Amino acid sequence: MSNEDQTVWVSFNGEIFNYLELRELLLKAGHRFSTHSDTEVIVHAYEQYGDDFVQRLNGQFAIALWDASRRRLLLIRDRVGILPLFYTRQGERLLFASEIKALLPLLTEAPRISPVALDQIFTFWAPRSPYTLFEGILEVPPGHLLVLENGQLRESVYWDWRFPEQGDYLTGSTIELTEQLYELLADATRIRLRADVPVGAYLSGGLDSSALVALIRHHSAAPLKTFSLGFEEKSLDESAFQRQLVEHLGVEHSRVFCHNRDIATDFPETVFHAETAILRTAPTPMRRLSGLVRASGYKVVLTGEGADETLGGYDLFKETKIRQFWARHPRSEWRPLLLKALYPYLETSGVQAKAYLRNFYGIGLDYPDQPAFSHLTRWFTTAQCKVFFSPELAATLREDAATRLIERLPPAFGRWHPFNRAQYLEAKTLLGSYLLCSQGDRMLMANSVEGRFPFLDHRVIEFTNRLHPRLKMRGLNEKFLLKRAMATHVPRQILERHKQPYRAPDIPAFFSARPPAYVDDLLSAEKLRRYGYFDPKKVDFLLNKARRGSVIAYKDNMALVGILSTQLCHEYFIERFSQTTNPG
Repeated sequence: MSNEDQTVWVSFNGEIFNYLELRELLLKAGHRFSTHSDTEVIVHAYEQYGDDFVQRLNGQFAIALWDASRRRLLLIRDRVGILPLFYTRQGERLLFASEIKALLPLLTEAPRISPVALDQIFTFWAPRSPYTLFEGILEVPPGHLLVLENGQLRESVYWDWRFPEQGDYLTGSTIELTEQLYELLADATRIRLRADVPVGAYLSGGLDSSALVALIRHHSAAPLKTFSLGFEEKSLDESAFQRQLVEHLGVEHSRVFCHNRDIATDFPETVFHAETAILRTAPTPMRRLSGLVRASGYKVVLTGEGADETLGGYDLFKETKIRQFWARHPRSEWRPLLLKALYPYLETSGVQAKAYLRNFYGIGLDYPDQPAFSHLTRWFTTAQCKVFFSPELAATLREDAATRLIERLPPAFGRWHPFNRAQYLEAKTLLGSYLLCSQGDRMLMANSVEGRFPFLDHRVIEFTNRLHPRLKMRGLNEKFLLKRAMATHVPRQILERHKQPYRAPDIPAFFSARPPAYVDDLLSAEKLRRYGYFDPKKVDFLLNKARRGSVIAYKDNMALVGILSTQLCHEYFIERFSQTTNPG
């Protein structure tokens, strides 16, 4: 789409939720519109405000804007990375797209998997922007704007997660701040219901999706349909809580049931759509869920993603709080037992159990002020999967992924509250690259469904980032202010239930019955040697454990899924380089 004299052109993927308000402002400024679309608002906003127009957008977007009169190209990605935007330089050409698969036919030779990206995946679960799995193919990082002008590519940050230096938090009573949070969430939800098609919602049975559905019901008179997942493994299934909220709010509800065999069968296509290696099977059921949405005649769905990052919902934040307390007396015998409050299934009696607590949760305990203290246990555990790397791959890695990240943290990072540091690391490692991409956009768009995320409205993030951490976590009570805001809208049992993180079966999905043929093929010694990423002998040892049904450690689950998905990526995007239009 272009402006009137065709000097400004835009190619756009996404939604500008405040486009009606922007359009009104631009009309008053003298701009003429030929459509009522949000896309045309981008063109005129650029004319009016220049590069700063992006600051006025409330939305999720990947934007390519061509200023013909100045011969400059802008590539812009939304603040938190909801929508992807990839690019590569091929000679004197810059190619960009919303999928890596769209770029592959334009490459002169097959891409190569990046050792640096693999190192990041086997540390953080996903590549760190601007890296992708493939060498030479980059992504525009969240909150970034790239300008190509006079043959030079210039990058700038227009938005980032920022937190107050300690003592500079929002003032006001708990009641006042609760009301402000509610009003922000209500408006973020209201503008995301703008659509010319019916809008549904995901409902997991947890606080975040329950709060979202309650907000929709209280601010929209339109009928609402909700969608959820069910699992055959009872410890993963939340159906009872889903039914409770459905009855409480009176919404129409549909559920898709996911068996282990479904995950094993569908996993290759999941990897094909994700376009990267993944360490968990969890995206596969999410793709089945978006398939249910599409089959029900819906193209847009709202989800509760982002509440844990913005309002302190993860057990990781509680764990960090306990570990900080423990670090004041690292030789204490009873302080680590507080972890029992988070993980009641932990066996904490006996010498062996205490040694496990210290070996796992005690990582970095002597240095609680180091920047990545909150995430050291997670990164250390995941990085143990790299023991399966081939000697050739390991030899190419010159710098540890975690060290590289820590060296590039914002200058103010060390002056933030430890709770806020943990939030920043979670937002910059797991949220954008994995939860919103591999498990989010890619699984939604595999079925041409658009996801919208009210908790990730930048106004909500900027407000919650300025709250004192005790308003996010009171003691070990997570998302304290959100629970206060939703107290009269969500059943008490939902408000008070222990958070259950979304998980799906990993190794059991492939080995509780006979594995699909592709598993034996891709994990054969011959293909492992030929592709060159993993040590065949070590992988064979892991496979034998899985086939025997031995007790599998958490890191072994991640390792096997990561190895298999890397092999699948090589198969689809490198071995079949000229046939990457479908996974068949």
